[in-house]
Amino acid sequence: MAMIAVLGNGRVGGSLSAALARAGHEVRVADRSPGAAADAARTAQIVVNATPGAGSLERLLALRGELEGKILVDVSNATVGGEDGLPAGLLHPGSSLGEQLQEALPATRVVKTLNTMLYTVMTAPAALAQSPTAFLSGEDPEAKRVVRGLLEDLGWQREWITDLGGIETARATEAAVLFVPHVIRSGGFAPFAVSIAR
Repeated sequence: MAMIAVLGNGRVGGSLSAALARAGHEVRVADRSPGAAADAARTAQIVVNATPGAGSLERLLALRGELEGKILVDVSNATVGGEDGLPAGLLHPGSSLGEQLQEALPATRVVKTLNTMLYTVMTAPAALAQSPTAFLSGEDPEAKRVVRGLLEDLGWQREWITDLGGIETARATEAAVLFVPHVIRSGGFAPFAVSIAR
């Protein structure tokens, strides 16, 4: 069991916090009230960033001290929104939110994952007709081992999890968000994920 702080209580954060609690972890969810994020992060071993990606860097920089030495699981994508509210571009072209967070928070172990799927798949991967893939990007092998364990607690089978390497590989998975508006427009708002077939 781990003490986990989930930053963000929207659809993504709410879904993840409920599923992690069901798996036996002690979970605190930080709402938007003053000091809530700092209080939650201070007592946690693992912090999940489920805040809107466009503002994540600024929000997490304000928690630099609380995040020192912690594992930061980043599931957000930093995008520029189109007229319909769906992603129209990347906020950090040539880089990624994951890389920006790791550079800005050198004492924090950032692991990027679960950002290549509709939020419902994060906690119910077996509900899809074919096996999805969850990717891991990060510099710290032990942090990735811990996050892999969390993914398994959420229902991800070990063979569905692919470690891509260092945090720079997050720019590839974050770019996959550009598929999302086209997939939704063509097939509706139904659960989907990136899957690597071998």
